[in-house]
Amino acid sequence: MQEWVYRGRGVAKFLGEGRALVSRQGISFFGGVDPMTGLVREKGHDLCGQDVTGKVLVFPKGKGSTVGSYVLYQLKKNGHAPAGIINVETEAIIATGCILAEIPLVDRLEVDPITAIITGDYVVVNGIEGKVVVRRGQQA
Repeated sequence: MQEWVYRGRGVAKFLGEGRALVSRQGISFFGGVDPMTGLVREKGHDLCGQDVTGKVLVFPKGKGSTVGSYVLYQLKKNGHAPAGIINVETEAIIATGCILAEIPLVDRLEVDPITAIITGDYVVVNGIEGKVVVRRGQQA
C-alpha cells in the first residue's frame, strides 16, 4: 500500500473517508445529481450513472444554480451524501452545501487532486486541518 499526505485549505471543518470518485468536469448538484439516490444524472458528464453515496468526490469546482447547496443537504438527509469533497478551487455553492450538510471539504491542495488521486483510492478528508490522506492499494 502506498500513502500520500497533502495539505490544502479546510473549507468545511468536518472529517470523512471513503473511496475516491474523480471527475475532470465541474458538478452541478441541482439537476446533475439525484438527491433521492445519489446518482449523477447529468447527460454527457463523465460520472453520469455513478453513485456519489459514501464516496470522496474529487472535481475541479461546482457549477450551476445556488440550489445545488440545498441538494447537498438533501443528499445528506436522504443518506446519499458523499463522504467528502475535494475541489481544485471551491466556490460558494459547494462550500455552503458542505457546511450545511456537514460534509468535509478541502481545496487548494499542494498538488492537482485530479491527477494525484484516482478513482478507487481510499481517501481521508480532514476539513478541520485542511489535510487529505490518499491510500492506494488499501483493501476495503
